[in-house]
Amino acid sequence: MVKAIISTLAALAVSIGFFIWTNGYLYKQFDEFHGALETLYDKIDDETATREDAYSVKKMWESKKRKLHILIPHNDISYLDYWLSEACGLIYNSRYDLALGKVEVLLRITESLPDAYSLKLENVF
Repeated sequence: MVKAIISTLAALAVSIGFFIWTNGYLYKQFDEFHGALETLYDKIDDETATREDAYSVKKMWESKKRKLHILIPHNDISYLDYWLSEACGLIYNSRYDLALGKVEVLLRITESLPDAYSLKLENVF
């Protein structure tokens, strides 16, 4: 009986530790990506963004999403892929006015997405 209680408490402690680590990891990854998007946004606003700027942000996202697939649904990742691909295409064609709107959407998504999967009471129930 005592072993069962200790095992249950240990499993609970490991689970809580994992959830706390996951929460921190998600916020860190999205904060870094959000910072890169803000830099890209400023360059688009100044109309100095180049194809390389856009594709470096896309490359950064590609490396992050490989690890994030285990923590967030594939639909949310593909949603970000979609908006980022559109923004890159518009920057490539020097359509800065339209690209600015796409990056604004990406900025909003990267602010709100980690909250949707963080360890909060409203996400548990």
